[in-house]
Amino acid sequence: METKTSSSNFIRNIVSEDLASGKVKEIVTRFPPEPNGYLHIGHAKSICLNFELADEFKGRTNLRFDDTNPVKEDVEYVESIKKDVEWLGFKWDGLYFASNYFGEMYERAGLLIRKGLAYVDDQTADQIRETRGTLTSPGQESPYRNRSVEENLDLFRRMKEGEFADGEKVLRAKIDMASPNVNLRDPILYRVVHAHHHNTGDAWCIYPMYAFAHPLEDAIEGVTHSICTLEFEDQRPFYDWVIRECEMPWTPHQYEFARLNLTNTVMSKRKLKLLVDEKKVDGWDDPRMPTISGLRRKGYTPEAIRAFCREIGVAKSYGVVDERMLEHFIREDLKLKALRTMAVLDPLKVVITNYPEGETEWLDAENNPENPEMGHRKIPFSREIYIERDDYMDNPPPKYFRLFPGNEVRLKHAYFIKCEEVVHDADGNVVELRCTYDPETKSGSGFAGRKVKGTLHWVEASQAVPAEFRLYEPLISDESEDEGQSFLDHLNPDSLQVLKGFVEAEMKEAAGGDKFQFFRHGYFNVDPKDSTPELPVFNRIVSLKSSFSI
Repeated sequence: METKTSSSNFIRNIVSEDLASGKVKEIVTRFPPEPNGYLHIGHAKSICLNFELADEFKGRTNLRFDDTNPVKEDVEYVESIKKDVEWLGFKWDGLYFASNYFGEMYERAGLLIRKGLAYVDDQTADQIRETRGTLTSPGQESPYRNRSVEENLDLFRRMKEGEFADGEKVLRAKIDMASPNVNLRDPILYRVVHAHHHNTGDAWCIYPMYAFAHPLEDAIEGVTHSICTLEFEDQRPFYDWVIRECEMPWTPHQYEFARLNLTNTVMSKRKLKLLVDEKKVDGWDDPRMPTISGLRRKGYTPEAIRAFCREIGVAKSYGVVDERMLEHFIREDLKLKALRTMAVLDPLKVVITNYPEGETEWLDAENNPENPEMGHRKIPFSREIYIERDDYMDNPPPKYFRLFPGNEVRLKHAYFIKCEEVVHDADGNVVELRCTYDPETKSGSGFAGRKVKGTLHWVEASQAVPAEFRLYEPLISDESEDEGQSFLDHLNPDSLQVLKGFVEAEMKEAAGGDKFQFFRHGYFNVDPKDSTPELPVFNRIVSLKSSFSI
């Protein structure tokens, strides 16, 4: 895979300088997800940054699972994350789990106790929270803060051996309850959790907190550049404290960048999980979700996502990216790849009254006019076809160039047809058009006798394949959250529209993941989950045009 990086990437400049100066001999990065949900497009930005930096500078990247919370983690999430990273086109050099280091973490916590830098606290979680202080006032020291080293070691051992209930005791760092950085006010290092762990089973009943475990993991693996998002910037002093006071032989350095925020969506695993749990969506891979699996199911390609992540760059300031920018990159990626074919999403039957009954002819159609190498295909044409219902009006407005009584249009790849008669049902709805065709106007024949302004797509009726089309709009209709309201109150009720129509005959061979451009409708992906040979299902990836420009 070709690696491309942005020249505006400040982290890349740091890496380059560190290698040139000899500060590090080899770059080692890592992508460290918590296996408590599926990855989303924001994680894709971090994946691309870590892996592409290491690829460019011939270094190494580890995939490491920060699995320190057994209550929320699952093997399902581990496997989904591995699949997403591989699908994006990256290969990790090492596959690690924080849980593999639990033994060493326990020993390092014991070292802190022996140094007088950690103690066992009997206060409840609420009491600890209440005495932590505010941004403008210091916290209050725990009444258990000055326990002896011997008592703390004994209590910590008994915590490990399962003597205490969940929440009964915690191990805290002893730093500074008056620190202006709240993260240094005796943060919790370990808590008691009697829960089965996906990797270690029931071997442990105490688990390290993420903020304590994470720097140790980086140090154990020899990570040189620990890259994370800006919300961890205030945690960096504690990160450095853990490395220093635990006397780790390797000292990594943490660098922060702005996380990705997209318009009209949520980028929180907690909120995304709520959407799944509340059945507001069809699972983590619902095409309306910003998850990598959802984007994959919708029809996005890894090439488009990688190009998008490079373009948005790496910055130190927060910002919101217009989702139309992501759509731009999938259009750019598919325009020369996707077969251009015809589909009718809301069909209206047309009978060509002067075409011979029982006869079918095969017309030539280019597969992609922008990519001649994709060649041509044959499509059937006969007396009965389907067109889009909105391509006809009884009483059209001015400058309406599609079908109406007495008007003539071109059928894409076929002939001119003229609307001669309209059939309505008892309620006045149009149910059928009766037209005539001009055999002299066959596409490709060079006919120049007259011109028409409208060109319609269509599907031949006798061999048309019934299909389902799923059209998506943003999941969130209003990004703001009013006081007292949940983001669930801002879900777009029109985020999914399902239509039943037809596709060309050869489309019955389409397999899950195949991508097409349907004339006038946009780019579509064969749904890999719900599509069947009997009823193919097409997810619209993106419409054909956007007002967005790079």
